[in-house]
Amino acid sequence: MARLADATPVILLTHISENFLLDPKHLESKLSEKSRLLILCSPSNPTGSVYPRKLLEEIAQIVARHPRLLVLSDEIYEHIIYAPATHTSFASLLGMWERTLTVNGFSKAFAMTGWRLGYLAGPKHFVAACGKIQSQSTSGASSISQKAGVAALELGYAGGEAVSTMVKAFQERRDYLVKSFGELKGVKISEPQGAFYLFLDFSSYYGSEAEGFGMIEDSESLCRYLLEKAQVSF
Repeated sequence: MARLADATPVILLTHISENFLLDPKHLESKLSEKSRLLILCSPSNPTGSVYPRKLLEEIAQIVARHPRLLVLSDEIYEHIIYAPATHTSFASLLGMWERTLTVNGFSKAFAMTGWRLGYLAGPKHFVAACGKIQSQSTSGASSISQKAGVAALELGYAGGEAVSTMVKAFQERRDYLVKSFGELKGVKISEPQGAFYLFLDFSSYYGSEAEGFGMIEDSESLCRYLLEKAQVSF
């Protein structure tokens, strides 16, 4: 999408040892007068990382020093979060409302993926400009989806008991998987604080020979091995 807009994407590497959270110093080192948009995702897909408020405040201070830089904050997993982690909306930070476009929707917390209902929040002139493009590509959300969205919101803050019950089940599954994979030799884990993903590092297995399969060279061959030998899809 960035390239379609004649922009040059700059990928900022994160590390499992730091729970895949962005290092503010690394961010600032990559910014220039040409930088226009910083994309954040918290809770994150696919790592499950949740940015603590203090770290977001550090990032906000950097954004403030670059007046032409906007932030696109993907917060669609905001209600799927595991204590003691808490969600902080980037636009709520000092001076960031005018600089932030917040993306959210009903797909994750309300399990409404197929209903295709989401929204953008931000300064009116930015949202209006986005609306001009969106209206020419997907028209609009169906009336049925909008009615379903109203029903979801009427469940109460964060989806009420229905969503909290679902999140409790997700947390139990997370705890089980983290414990189980933690017992496997050579597997590195970043315990997710939100969303419903487990982002694992199996790189210690690369270069090893698997009986009846051959050499496991990389993540692709590891996935093929697990699919062929254990019927497990990654």
